[in-house]
Amino acid sequence: MDLLANTINTIKVNENAGLSSCVISDTKLIKSVVEVMKRSGYITGFDEVKEGRFKKLRIMLARKINDIGIIKPRFAVSLSDYQKYEARFIPSKDFGVLILSTSKGIMTNREAKEHKIGGRLLAYVY
Repeated sequence: MDLLANTINTIKVNENAGLSSCVISDTKLIKSVVEVMKRSGYITGFDEVKEGRFKKLRIMLARKINDIGIIKPRFAVSLSDYQKYEARFIPSKDFGVLILSTSKGIMTNREAKEHKIGGRLLAYVY
């Protein structure tokens, strides 16, 4: 069971339905991905909610997501490969972001280029 894929699918379904928020599972990876989406402006915010004995995240959607998806398999990307994967997953230059797992944490492809590091592709958003 892939919790990140379930989270991305939940966000996509709620965004397409026109809802203003959704509730997802709370893990370190998911929280980091949601923070990257917030920094990029695709969601307005999030807060922790306790449902029974489990922690969940409530995400406030900004209604700016055209498409969001998970990237499987999680390709390893070097600094010289960013352009190839941007062309494959993002429709236009400077229109969306790739979300990567790097040695310095979860970040966008633009931030990874600034730090001059590679990583593994997790998702795309535009």
